[in-house]
Amino acid sequence: MKYIVIGLGDYGYVLAEELAAVGHEVIGVDKESTRVESIKEKLAAAFMMDATDEMALSALPLHNVDAVIVAIGENFGVSVRVTALLKQMKVEHIFARANDEVHRSVLRAFNIEKLLSPEADAAHNFVERIEFGYDIETFHIDKDHIVAKFSVPEKLVGYSVPQLNITEEFGLKLLATIRGKVQKSTLGINFTERNVLLEIPEDFALQTDDQLVIFGKYTDFRRFWNAI
Repeated sequence: MKYIVIGLGDYGYVLAEELAAVGHEVIGVDKESTRVESIKEKLAAAFMMDATDEMALSALPLHNVDAVIVAIGENFGVSVRVTALLKQMKVEHIFARANDEVHRSVLRAFNIEKLLSPEADAAHNFVERIEFGYDIETFHIDKDHIVAKFSVPEKLVGYSVPQLNITEEFGLKLLATIRGKVQKSTLGINFTERNVLLEIPEDFALQTDDQLVIFGKYTDFRRFWNAI
């Protein structure tokens, strides 16, 4: 997929870099030359420009990408102006970062496709890691539903997937398992190569290094976690 990321600060830089690393075509935009120079080799393209300048912004391929991401969070006024210009230019898919509830309320008035709250998401994930006390990553679909990825607890090693009863007993859906396999590099260094399995045989026995990806209600996931 193709994205334009406007604003290459701490958040936007990592976002653009990670999107490119997993195979997406990314164009980065920032008014600071040092940020553009430091990331340009990692992206399809990177431009130094003032995105609040309507003429400069219109030079970007805004209608030839899957989404334009306004990653500006530090400057409220700049974030709002860039978002307003994108709406004025009839960009269909706009994602914008919101720093606080006031920022969120203003951006919501533009009726953009998605509001991003990286600080709030990071706080949620940190609290959940403390609460569950395990190697777990969560993504909130909405206020009630999550996708959770976690390493198989020792207690479940050797179980087959049907024996977990995650759907019947907890109302959760297993989306995938991730199996790690130790490989040796050309330098003789061991590394773990992970394979995602979407079709899971009934006799598939969980191993120590496996990970599970589960979708469902947050309350149901907590019940499942407390049960194991």
